[in-house]
Amino acid sequence: MAKICPPLIGLATATLIVLMSSASMAHGNERGSVKATINGTHVSIDYGRPALKGRDMLEQIRPGQLWRIGADAPTTIESDRELNFGGTIVPKGRHILLARLAEPGRWTLVFSSKAVFQYDPSAKLAEVPLTLEEANDSTELVTIQLTDKGGTGVIEITWGKMRLSTSFKPA
Repeated sequence: MAKICPPLIGLATATLIVLMSSASMAHGNERGSVKATINGTHVSIDYGRPALKGRDMLEQIRPGQLWRIGADAPTTIESDRELNFGGTIVPKGRHILLARLAEPGRWTLVFSSKAVFQYDPSAKLAEVPLTLEEANDSTELVTIQLTDKGGTGVIEITWGKMRLSTSFKPA
């Protein structure tokens, strides 16, 4: 009769737990990723891309609430230098991006050390205003663009007919 090795059972159990938890966290949404180099500073954003599917998800957000910008795993921004958003400095490194509906028609971008479901005020690294515009066409999937416009970085988030944007320079 074959003897089962306890370390092998432990390894198999741990592998099964990791695989099951990964599968339960993913809801089948696409992932998006954008990168840009602004004045020698490398910046990237990774995000989930949920679909509207006929819903108006932003109607569900109330003033003061945070939106996790995307789906599944947190939306993150990473840079190899500090970023200056109109005088607000965001430290270099990898941070979670959230958006806050400050009041109807006014949004802010929140840089956090914690995801939306674990968020508390001490997790906020910085908060900067976003410009809100209504797009002519509706965007089905959350889309984030990161562009270099003459040495200024621009982050643009679109979903449905909402377009949120902000700009920054490497610090």
